[in-house]
Amino acid sequence: MVRKKIDNRIRVMIENGVILGHRTMFVIVGDKGRDQVVILHHMLSKATVKARPNVLWCYKKELGFSRKKRMKTLQRKIKTGKLNVNEDDPFELFVASTNIRYCYYSETHKILGNTFGMCILQDFEALTPNLLARTIETVEGGGMIVLLLRSVASLRQLYTMTMDVHERFRTEAHNDVVARFNERFLLSLASCPRCLVVDDQLTVLPVSSHNLRVEPVEKSEERVDRELISIKESVQDLKPVGVLAKAVLKFIEGISEKTLRSTVSLTAARGRGKSAALGLSIAAAVAFGYSNIFVTSPSPENLNTLFEFVFKGFDALEYQEHLDYDLIQSTNPEFNKAIVRVNIFRDHRQTIQYIHPTDAHKLGQAELVVIDEAAAIPLPYVKAMLGPYLVFLASTINGYEGTGRSLSLKLLQQLRTQAALVGVTADKEKLKSVATGRTLHEVVLEESIRYRPGDMVEQWLTGLLCLDATSVQPLLTGCPPPDSCDLYYINRDTLFCFHKASESFLQRLVALFVASHYKNSPNDLQMMSDAPAHHLFCLLGPVDPNQNFLPEVLVVIQVCLEGQVSKNSVVDGLSRGKRAHGDLIPWSIAQQFQDQDFPMLSGARIVRIATHPDYHGMGYGSRALALLKQYYEMKIPCIDEEKLPEDHIESISAEEVGLLEEHIVKHRLVLGSMAKHLLLVPRKSLPPLLLKLSERPPEHLDYLGVSYGLTLPLLKFWKRAAFVPVYLR
Repeated sequence: MVRKKIDNRIRVMIENGVILGHRTMFVIVGDKGRDQVVILHHMLSKATVKARPNVLWCYKKELGFSRKKRMKTLQRKIKTGKLNVNEDDPFELFVASTNIRYCYYSETHKILGNTFGMCILQDFEALTPNLLARTIETVEGGGMIVLLLRSVASLRQLYTMTMDVHERFRTEAHNDVVARFNERFLLSLASCPRCLVVDDQLTVLPVSSHNLRVEPVEKSEERVDRELISIKESVQDLKPVGVLAKAVLKFIEGISEKTLRSTVSLTAARGRGKSAALGLSIAAAVAFGYSNIFVTSPSPENLNTLFEFVFKGFDALEYQEHLDYDLIQSTNPEFNKAIVRVNIFRDHRQTIQYIHPTDAHKLGQAELVVIDEAAAIPLPYVKAMLGPYLVFLASTINGYEGTGRSLSLKLLQQLRTQAALVGVTADKEKLKSVATGRTLHEVVLEESIRYRPGDMVEQWLTGLLCLDATSVQPLLTGCPPPDSCDLYYINRDTLFCFHKASESFLQRLVALFVASHYKNSPNDLQMMSDAPAHHLFCLLGPVDPNQNFLPEVLVVIQVCLEGQVSKNSVVDGLSRGKRAHGDLIPWSIAQQFQDQDFPMLSGARIVRIATHPDYHGMGYGSRALALLKQYYEMKIPCIDEEKLPEDHIESISAEEVGLLEEHIVKHRLVLGSMAKHLLLVPRKSLPPLLLKLSERPPEHLDYLGVSYGLTLPLLKFWKRAAFVPVYLR
């Protein structure tokens, strides 16, 4: 076996991550990247001073190796004593000796709330922004994320790679998907100092030129007295709590009130210790004598951390398993032996029972209901679980879990209103107030407990997926009259090119969408960037041509072109009761009214219209909508009668450049003969980010429509804009 010296930067970066409590990311390019996972895991195991890091291995359909057969063979060898460490495949030994949690991408919702030392992501074409956020955030500080890519001659080939999700973006009239998200993802790697791109021989590629020198971090040696050393030794097995202690105290306050009409809401970004706080609080509720405690979550596997801390709380209360309590694990193989029930019988019979989010009708005898990862549960189910009992609510609100922002805007606002209810006169109303008027306590956690503050991978992921766009910046330009505002078309090639100004503008747009009452998730970002039928418009106040800063966005509109479905597809779809992705309005109308001609018309659906939260009800949304209608009605004269050429990402041939020759550079100016090597740059000669409506000819449409969840204010808004309801369900 030929020995090869591995680049020292790899070892130093892993060790630095362990010392700093930060995560490290490796992108391995090549078909044999799987074999290098063993070496990276070995380095990580040597650097950490605890048990072998457990591994999360995510894949689409096929692992590429049979884990069951390997495990049986190895276990047989171990039993008979025939296992030879030198002769046997290192990968087989790695699989046999490491705690690996294999997970389909389609089932990653089950790993929410778990913590791993290493995460391996294979099958790049199946990755989506949601999956990236869901899996990377399960890795602890000092851990490692490994992204496995197949052999490519140039990383620019990823620009034109067809992703699995692109199939959903295609419609019959719009087939050409442009992978803008892949381009932005690749360019963003240059902004992450904790990321190395290597080949399947662990040679660091020039793409990682921003990490030419990786200096080892020294452990800070502090002079400590003996008393401090003894205190540290006494608590070394305990996890640090910090602000968590205050959160647990707030929960215990709610428990001790015993009014059974309180809601304690705990909101935070991922990995802040929500499940740990809930677990300790449940143990406290048991100590306070609560008998019927129900816990819900999208999957029982999400509750592993929660139950771990319930049992830590029991240990502190000196409860003993089998003597004072028993736990019951699920027999369903899908749930991976997750705990679904805890029976306590120390003083009197008490139970902690897992319940599915759809089973709210079974909560009749509940005294405490704990809703973990509430943001991942549809809002109607969460509302149905609020009743005449104490409710603990924990949710992620950075837009990742899907309904997170919707939960904080709608549900918490509704609870705040109910909490402020004063006495009502009528008896019936009083009874209703008692049933619904709940006291609300809110707790927010800021610091991460999985990794230390300043984690570069978190900053990279947050920037890439616009996860920190939960707070909208206040406008500095005042309130211009709506009639003086203009609607602009946003060029998506320029918006997602990873230029500094474009990134800032993109963060503002996403912040408006997140602050609106729409369901949000990072996947929406990929749809916004790659879906061929989608277009973006924004309403801006009067713009000074001499200003050197980005204009303030008042309203942003996302439009999806629909229709132009062929007659054969319509007949086939209606006869089979199936319909393709997209074209929501054409298929809905065709199925409801059995009209085979309507889907053949060309239309546009307003997917989202979001106004700056400080300027709701001032006429800006109506102004933007009126201008959009004028644009598609061709009432705005177009300066350029010829259709503008669509920009696209040109594919690159395998022979044009090699992996060992290409770099990522952040600047556009490339000098002299280096130009042919420095290829991974934000694209040059892009069109302007914003175009006036008079500078872009509109698509020819037969109708403009919208689909929305019906509420009285929204119905009034769309009726004022002359939109007529045609279908209600």
